[in-house]
Amino acid sequence: MRSGLFVATVLAASGSAAADPPLTVERLLADGWEIAGYASGYDNRTSLILFRHPGQNALVQCGILFDVTRNPHTIINCYELR
Repeated sequence: MRSGLFVATVLAASGSAAADPPLTVERLLADGWEIAGYASGYDNRTSLILFRHPGQNALVQCGILFDVTRNPHTIINCYELR
């Protein structure tokens, strides 16, 4: 039962995310988002950037990974925190 609920939640989230273009650092900065925080991983390959926007009650976090063994080398995953 629990796994079925998890799968349904993931499918619902992926369906709504498919309608919106993915968030990118460039798009966030162009839309007026400001950097509110930054943290780097211990291995200097990973970073987290936290964005805030005046007038919005949400934050956006972007996880950035640089890995020379992958193609593309830079992988960015941004998502909204509420």
